[in-house]
Amino acid sequence: MTSNRQAKRLLFVLAVIGLLVPWHHNLQYFAGGGSVLPQVFFRDAFANALTTAITLDVYLAAVAFSVGVAVDQAAGRLRWWAVAAAFLLGLSFALPGYLWWRLGAQRSAP
Repeated sequence: MTSNRQAKRLLFVLAVIGLLVPWHHNLQYFAGGGSVLPQVFFRDAFANALTTAITLDVYLAAVAFSVGVAVDQAAGRLRWWAVAAAFLLGLSFALPGYLWWRLGAQRSAP
């Protein structure tokens, strides 16, 4: 198996894990009365120093990832799915998912 194929497989697995694990906890949060209403969500996201650090870390990384996607014009217009996914589904899904997608596009390029 080639290293590109191994990397693609690993990225795919990481994307699936990055979708399932955080959303397991997100669903628990919502089931416990959590909300995406800004006054509730941001109160909970910035509840203490640890959650503030994690929230800011993820959002800053998502912004940096979005800049990288924006300048990756070789990926075409379809690349914007990754920016939406980063903020709606989670960076831990969007980042490996985008890299998996790009490796597939490179392999099919002439």
